[in-house]
Amino acid sequence: MKPAYEITTTILRLVSSISEKIGEVNANYISKPSPQLRKQNKIKTIHSSLKIEGNSLSVEQVTAIVENKLVVGERKDILEVQNAIIVYDKITSFNPTSEKSFLKAHKTLMRNLVEKAGKYRTANVGIFNNSQITHLAPPPQNVQFLMSDLFKYLKSYDEITLIKSCVFHYEMEFIHPFIDGNGRMGRLWQTLILMQKYPVFENLPFETLINSTQKEYYQALEDSDNKGASTIFIEYMLNVLEKSLIELLDFNNKTFTGNERLDYFISLYKKEFTRKDYMNIFKEISSSTASRDLLNAVKNNLILKIGTKNNTKYKRLSSNNVSILDF
Repeated sequence: MKPAYEITTTILRLVSSISEKIGEVNANYISKPSPQLRKQNKIKTIHSSLKIEGNSLSVEQVTAIVENKLVVGERKDILEVQNAIIVYDKITSFNPTSEKSFLKAHKTLMRNLVEKAGKYRTANVGIFNNSQITHLAPPPQNVQFLMSDLFKYLKSYDEITLIKSCVFHYEMEFIHPFIDGNGRMGRLWQTLILMQKYPVFENLPFETLINSTQKEYYQALEDSDNKGASTIFIEYMLNVLEKSLIELLDFNNKTFTGNERLDYFISLYKKEFTRKDYMNIFKEISSSTASRDLLNAVKNNLILKIGTKNNTKYKRLSSNNVSILDF
């Protein structure tokens, strides 16, 4: 059974805008960020998604845990971060259309945090705002059927992926299949659904925008509940995705050091290139700055210089010879 929602003019406009921006991201070679930027984005994603659920650790503390450093904090908060790191490190191993994979992800994400992690709930649950109940989830005996039906929708219905990911996120939140971890699973699984068609979303921490608009996030969920359709939530989430892409596309307006430029450019895995290729990525720098960057890369054994003057080309050294830039 197809979940209830309408395709509004707002949704169509946002889908069109997001699609254009994804094309622009790919055209500007920024869909594959550098290892350093990927690490930063993973930290932002984990910190924001857990903060929405009440985790008290700071970005600096999450960074320290990612780097295997000792952190002082609530044991539960630290364990939530450690579990999330494991899940996001192997995010590509999960199949977004597999219910079995979905349960496996929850088992890892909630390991030692809840009883029977990776299992659907067997008790009634409700969502409260202060003492007011804002959502009473379906009874536990319906959960298995509702979730199986939701995964059938993912596999069977020929719907735009951007919309389908939002629908799944909302419907999963509505069903509330677990005793705990529903919010972080909804955001994780939307990322996976999007990644299957648009790889850029693996490295796009849109959870940071959800975190900064929590009131609107929960209001969109509540309004959709009241309407009996996910339309309002779809519009909210598509707005979040659009703004995340806009921030990513602001790449060329940021100021980078020479090491940061090199780290990013080398991550594009160009086997052979010229100074002109380098300047096509960093349009704001002068030819002398580009030459200086490339000379430093040659000195650091990151690239090999071939030819002289107008015939100069550069070749990326094999991964075994490449050192990590520290900046």
